[in-house]
Amino acid sequence: MRKGWSPMILSGADILVETLIEQGCDTVFGYPGGQILDVYDSLYTHQDRIQHILTAHEQGAAHAADGYARTTGRVGVVISTSGPGATNLVTGIATAHLDSIPLVAICGNVPTTQIGTDSFQEVDITGVTLPITKHNYFVGRVEELADTIREAFTLAQSGRPGPVLVDVPKDVQIAKWEYEPMAPAEKETPFAAKDIRIAEAAKQLNTARRPYIYFGGGLIASDGMEEMLALAEQIDAPLGCSLMGLSAVPTDHPRFLGMQGMHGHYASSMAMHHADVIIALGVRFNDRVTGDRTKFAEDKKIIHIDVDGSELCKTVQEVCGLRGDIKLTLNRLLPLLEKSEKPDWQAQIETLRSKERDYTDNRPGMTPRRILSTLNRYLGENTAVCTDVGQHQMWAAQNIRFQMPRRFVSSGGLGTMGFGLGAAIGSAFGTKERSVLITGDGSFGMCLNELATAVSYQVPLVILIMNNGVLGMVRQWQTMFFNKHYSNTVLNRKTDFVALAKAFGAEGESVDEPGELDSAFQRAFRCNGPYVIDCRIDKDELVLPMLPPGGSMEDIIVRVGE
Repeated sequence: MRKGWSPMILSGADILVETLIEQGCDTVFGYPGGQILDVYDSLYTHQDRIQHILTAHEQGAAHAADGYARTTGRVGVVISTSGPGATNLVTGIATAHLDSIPLVAICGNVPTTQIGTDSFQEVDITGVTLPITKHNYFVGRVEELADTIREAFTLAQSGRPGPVLVDVPKDVQIAKWEYEPMAPAEKETPFAAKDIRIAEAAKQLNTARRPYIYFGGGLIASDGMEEMLALAEQIDAPLGCSLMGLSAVPTDHPRFLGMQGMHGHYASSMAMHHADVIIALGVRFNDRVTGDRTKFAEDKKIIHIDVDGSELCKTVQEVCGLRGDIKLTLNRLLPLLEKSEKPDWQAQIETLRSKERDYTDNRPGMTPRRILSTLNRYLGENTAVCTDVGQHQMWAAQNIRFQMPRRFVSSGGLGTMGFGLGAAIGSAFGTKERSVLITGDGSFGMCLNELATAVSYQVPLVILIMNNGVLGMVRQWQTMFFNKHYSNTVLNRKTDFVALAKAFGAEGESVDEPGELDSAFQRAFRCNGPYVIDCRIDKDELVLPMLPPGGSMEDIIVRVGE
């Protein structure tokens, strides 16, 4: 205890809220219920110091906290009651877990004396979420509460970030104990990879003839973008990324080839295919990246830097696996690298770029690329672009142009339809500016209840619905690999999204012709609150390029019929 300071005696609920404020938390998302009411009473008392955003559903609250975390780099916080309130968080927690997003989920629970008795709205939420959290806590005593919250914040943002759950029974919220303010929790001290591993990586890179840098969300978490660009200049390498790596570098950077993988840019995917050395920074080699793993790395060497050692050699065999913080490791690696130019490799890259331009979709009419190219003209440097999951997500990844890190918000690992609207609301609170949601009619149907939240808080938000009347990505697979057996992917719903938006209190309009796009976006970006644009596109539009499942890069499809 500090000299001359007297501790405050507070309820557990007040200790919890004071600790959140102490940790620098200014915004939380959630939904109240019986077993968390004491915390909500404290939030009422402290509303001048911490803002609570009431969503329409706990899953939307979890996604909003996730979007807030992705755009700010800070820990997102979501609060729910016990039972169904807690289980409604599960999809949002799993989404954050698969994408390594720092999140703290706080749940109320029945009193400790009733645990295990199947009380009303009792569920073992720590047991349920054990596989999808970095760690979770059941707080059995009020004396442990403040330090548990602090530890949760430290853990969520340290090393490989991720979600942490804290389960707080009602009697712990009511009980009183001493509270002493502390400094905000800091991340655990990051560390670089071992010098011997860095030296091995330098040896491989100094002899590389066709190096390729492949980065993901871990690069953004490490804030290692500047060091990566210095590496690219030093070894004369092109850059490609995973879905989670988008926005880490400006889209128009001369070395950046775009997203790689199943629906990545042709030049980026083929450059990785032809490289002799790949240096991977904070990224996983999942099936959407590698295709047939027996063919993926048979003629190339892989250098993998990741703060999570479990990712090294998990799916592909690496010649060098370096466990450590990317920024710190690159800082030690750079002085060991010889400056080189590789004109033959750069010429090959330019040939791939040229081929990609030949494959670019320049058709007239209401095409996804034309819609998103028009949208690009209205995006500010700080605008967060969020997506749901499906064809529209891949079209956005291929076509939206970014200038700042943390401005692409999308569910990568779990692929959560219904993620987008909650995440876009959280992103707007995080950036304190207008955000954009690109969604499909299928995904939007899973989360449109959060329009109530967007309208209630007058969130500046443009919602672009790519409406094709079908579950586009699944239908695309049925078209290409299931003999056009369209089993349950044709929606044929009569929902009028514009009328629905107006019923919620939002503005909106339908767009059927490309000549209407500019005026629609102008009205949307002038609107003070949420604005829905329902864009009608053809149900047979495809996302190309496409790497067939189980195929190798030699099987990449760039045109219909190939």
